[in-house]
Amino acid sequence: MAKNMNDSFRSRIKDKGLLVGTWIQIPHPDIAGILADKGFDWICADMEHTEFEVRDFSRMAEAVSGRGCSPVARVAANEKMAIRRVLDAGAECVIVPLVNNKGEAKSAVAYAKYPPEGIRGHSFCRANGFGERFDEYAENANDRIAVIVMIESAEAVRNIDEILGVEGVDGIFIGPYDLSGSYGITGQTSHPVISGAIDEVAKACKRHGKAAGIHIVEVNEAAVRNAIDKGFAFIALATDTVFLRMGAEKTLGQAGRAK
Repeated sequence: MAKNMNDSFRSRIKDKGLLVGTWIQIPHPDIAGILADKGFDWICADMEHTEFEVRDFSRMAEAVSGRGCSPVARVAANEKMAIRRVLDAGAECVIVPLVNNKGEAKSAVAYAKYPPEGIRGHSFCRANGFGERFDEYAENANDRIAVIVMIESAEAVRNIDEILGVEGVDGIFIGPYDLSGSYGITGQTSHPVISGAIDEVAKACKRHGKAAGIHIVEVNEAAVRNAIDKGFAFIALATDTVFLRMGAEKTLGQAGRAK
């Protein structure tokens, strides 16, 4: 019998209620566990720009299990084995970088879905209890796992409607720094050109009924409120490294030792 989908992370994304997560760059499960205990809805391992390996992600997924927090992976590339391995390790959502067109979006979905919807391979793995829940997981995985594609270039913004039109793409996630670089204004994430591109993507998500996600790295209340007002409901706040830096600065400041 199929499990009720109401408790799946994908169903929560489709409901478009606010889901607040964070990004982790330091590959240690205790960091994920601490952040999960603070109440984040999801935690994403950055496997593109850090030392995170599949082994590290598996331990992270185990650390957040049972804490009301979903393990998410931003994979290193839109590549079959990169996506397959994190799903086998327990990812409830995969964020796929640098998706620029319809064909690349279709590939991301195919890599994440079992046949007949895709080409993901079956195996005993952590996600199905190493075979203990094989049938149940195989029956429900396509419906339960979310596929989010990253919009990180001017090309992707131009092609946003065709990307969002791909069946199986549950939403997008904007990488603000890469997006600014593609427009030749690297790091200027509040530049009017970037704000305009972000607005265009948010409106397209609304037209297609897909989730809109964004990463707010340097967090302030105005930036969060602005994102929510534009329709972004899948929001990442800061990173573990930013929290560590901010906490250290605040603590040293209280001791009169701030730089």
